[in-house]
Amino acid sequence: MSLSTSAFRPPAPVPRTARLDLFSLLPILRDNPLEAWQEAHFTQFFVRSRLPFLPALVVSEPRAVRHVLLDNAANYRKDDLLLRILSSALAHGLLTVDGDQWRRQRRAVAPMFAPKMIQSFAPTMIEAAEALTARWSKLEDGACVNVADELTNLTLEILQRTIFSDGIGPDVDRFRLAMRTYFDTIGKIDLFDILRLPDFIPRPTHWPVRKALRFFDSAVDAIVRKRRKLLAEGLDEAPIDILTLLLTASDPNTRTALSEAELRANIITFMAAGHETTANALTWSLFLLSHDEKWRARAAAEAKRFRIGEGDPCAGLDVIRAVVEEALRLYPPIAAISRVAIKDDEVCGEPVKRGTMVIVAPYVLQRHRKLWADPDVFDPSRFLAGAREAIPRFAYLPFGGGPRTCIGAGFALQEAMLVLATILKEFELTVAEGTIVQPLLRITLRPRDGLPMRVGRVR
Repeated sequence: MSLSTSAFRPPAPVPRTARLDLFSLLPILRDNPLEAWQEAHFTQFFVRSRLPFLPALVVSEPRAVRHVLLDNAANYRKDDLLLRILSSALAHGLLTVDGDQWRRQRRAVAPMFAPKMIQSFAPTMIEAAEALTARWSKLEDGACVNVADELTNLTLEILQRTIFSDGIGPDVDRFRLAMRTYFDTIGKIDLFDILRLPDFIPRPTHWPVRKALRFFDSAVDAIVRKRRKLLAEGLDEAPIDILTLLLTASDPNTRTALSEAELRANIITFMAAGHETTANALTWSLFLLSHDEKWRARAAAEAKRFRIGEGDPCAGLDVIRAVVEEALRLYPPIAAISRVAIKDDEVCGEPVKRGTMVIVAPYVLQRHRKLWADPDVFDPSRFLAGAREAIPRFAYLPFGGGPRTCIGAGFALQEAMLVLATILKEFELTVAEGTIVQPLLRITLRPRDGLPMRVGRVR
């Protein structure tokens, strides 16, 4: 695969050459789990280690990844540590449930993320992005903004318009603050969870999130009550958005509707996971382009030519798609996927004992020395026609893989492409002087301390 002449190597923690003992590992996992990866993880397909109370196996061989996530997925359940971290607000939702409950929910909500439905949201996405660029146009040329915060607000605004097309009420700023508190809090791994202490023992690190969770519940309940009232008055009175679709959804096999707990958990899941992951993908895309004049010029030229048409609203955005996909390779929204083996298994000749935690880490997989040429270099040409076909299917998993692939992946990719094209058409962004950018893992991958950038108008 060809490489960009600039060969920009974006920031990432340097893999460790030696294995860490438990006492050294715990503070690293709490501060930034990215810093715990060893060189062996990026050069070997199978790496074994020992976590508290259970063995672990990191798997990076694409055929083995397929086996765990697809071919024998029934033998690998979500692990308890991940469920403890996420379940504070997302219990009963698609992200955390398993088995028949997951299959029933997935069937119920699948129609609202069908390609035609996602494409219908394109005008809303562009409209919100144009409101952002209109606001930036009023700034002094070269003004500094925190792009990470700006894009987080934008993607939350888009989700408001597509999930709750009539808004989330007067507490938008409070909703944003609660969402940030939620990610900052649950994104820090608690020692009690690592040690697998019983759930009834309070987690001190999770206390700050309790107020945010209470606000989520009350805000969502109020919105749902209002929408149910409109639906009771007749479907013509209610907007056709994701909330209406959720309230009227049912499993086509059993005709079972979502319970109140499932409804609330999935609304919060779509809001939380949906806006954070796309905001980070856009933030990293703009950061990477700011260091590569060649790709920035190609993407900007394509953005200027772009006109939304019939059918696929992203048709004609091949370079911008490649930029976003390369950003997702280097900084995947799902940095690690963990499962626990229910029964003994064998994966590409590697024995897996019952109870082993099997980890598929897109962050590692997508930077693996045996799978990618110059994996630490920013090079969108990997994803252009003629090159992307050579990428093994299970070597690139920014949204997971197998039956549990993120249901909102198509929505997120379309949103990221349309927003990026809208911004590049009007502005050229550069990282503010003196800014040190480092990736930080807090459920999703974001720049530590945000991303201050100078917003310059395209000449």
